[in-house]
Amino acid sequence: MLHHFTQSISEISLPEKFTFPFNYTPHPLCVMAAEELQAYLKSKPEWAEEIQAGKMFGVLIVETERAPSLQQEIGFLAAFSGNLDGKNQHEYFVPPVFDMLKKDDFFLSEVKNISAINTEVDLLEKDEQFKLVEQKYTEAKEKATAEIEAQKQTNKANKKSRHERRKQELTKEESIELSRASVTDKNTLKALQAAWDDKLQKLKSELAIFTNKLQSLKHERKTRSAALQNKLFDNFTFLNINGQIKGLNDIFSPTAHKTPPAGAGECAEPKLLQYAFKHNMKPLAMAEFWWGNSPKNEVRHHGQYYPACKGKCEPILGHMLQGMAMDVDPLNQQKADINDIEILFEDEYLLVLNKPAGILSVPGKSDAPSVYSYIHEKYPQATGPLIVHRLDMATSGLLLIAKTKEIHKELQAQFHLRSIKKRYIAVLDGIVPDDRGRIELPLATDYYHRPCQMVDFEHGKPAITEYEVLERKNGETHIAFSLLTGRTHQLRVHSAHQLGLNCPIKGDELYGKKANRLHLHAECLEFTHPISKELIQIEKKAEF
Repeated sequence: MLHHFTQSISEISLPEKFTFPFNYTPHPLCVMAAEELQAYLKSKPEWAEEIQAGKMFGVLIVETERAPSLQQEIGFLAAFSGNLDGKNQHEYFVPPVFDMLKKDDFFLSEVKNISAINTEVDLLEKDEQFKLVEQKYTEAKEKATAEIEAQKQTNKANKKSRHERRKQELTKEESIELSRASVTDKNTLKALQAAWDDKLQKLKSELAIFTNKLQSLKHERKTRSAALQNKLFDNFTFLNINGQIKGLNDIFSPTAHKTPPAGAGECAEPKLLQYAFKHNMKPLAMAEFWWGNSPKNEVRHHGQYYPACKGKCEPILGHMLQGMAMDVDPLNQQKADINDIEILFEDEYLLVLNKPAGILSVPGKSDAPSVYSYIHEKYPQATGPLIVHRLDMATSGLLLIAKTKEIHKELQAQFHLRSIKKRYIAVLDGIVPDDRGRIELPLATDYYHRPCQMVDFEHGKPAITEYEVLERKNGETHIAFSLLTGRTHQLRVHSAHQLGLNCPIKGDELYGKKANRLHLHAECLEFTHPISKELIQIEKKAEF
């Protein structure tokens, strides 16, 4: 299972700390290992179709001891996420943490039972007699509603007519006749309702023979599935470098959702670490890459490296990496001096500043200074939220600041009405063929890969971007963006996604490749001053 490098690695320094799995630049040894794994994948034509659809693979650089001299040895392990070719065990790759596809094991046996229930449910839902009774009941219910409503309207009209007649002089016999007519109407309605209730009840009893059985099957399926999932979670147990063992249920119990998501523990990273710890190997560095076509929703490009997923893997890796010296999270590192903030416009009501890349707009989880803390300290008498809109930490450019809550409210209203105009400048990795265009891809939070966003046509919020190409050179596109909506990471996803421009912003560590910085800058801001009503336009050219 341990692979030796086919090329010499003597000139490559070993990493001092283990990879921070949720944001990293692949170590050179990881790149070499990944290239060897990719060559192996290309040599397996029987997997070509499945791999072409897209799959995540991972490599782990390890240090082990070699008998009999017990010298240190450097090699790598390989893994895939989920299954491959209908199996989760292949000779080149580390085994799964728990082999649920093992023949005669409880998982496949219970899956067979649940599949049998699915077949029963499907047959029952398609049963012609069931459909006929269901149709009869639906039609009878509709007819009953219509007839009863018609009778009610008739009674109402009759009542109105009697009311008008009572305004006239009536004989005793006429009054008695009207009273009898009123009773007759009421009895007619009651009789009609009773007749329909009796008919509907008989049809409902016929229907219940089918619906009760269907509900019973679905309840059994749900109960069995939950029990199977829970049993699976109990069998997924994970080691760490200290030899401590934890199961999925214990690992996820402190999280917000309490229970593990489906597929937890089947990603490449837990498989790799589990094998290393079981075989007394010291993990040195790790990397994961996507191989194949891009998926429909997420931003994934062939051959590109990606961080571990947070939804499934963050709690697991939190346990497995406990006690290991790790690199710091690059996203939490302040990459610019807060004093580099430049104020471009200011009066007694508001100001516009230029935020350098690498500074937070508002306070985050760390104690790193932000534009908010800077403004709050500089203007202690200011009231309200101050920050009218935000820029990502990695994005530079113009920010609008209100000095009072009243001005903040006024400016927020302009944003909601989309009367504030913003222009962004970016450099994209790749060539955009069209000179200008419009991107409409709805966005939603990717809960398994937070803070990333994904394209979601079913649940996503509308996101609209207009663009104009400024220049194409050296395999890059200089482009201007106008936001018609302001979704999180909108420009970054619309640039990188295959249904957008399919060219990530240069230096985008979340959706593209790392560079000296994210090449995205809020260049121009245009708004109406809430007090003077003057049109204010501020521009600050990008430094890239």
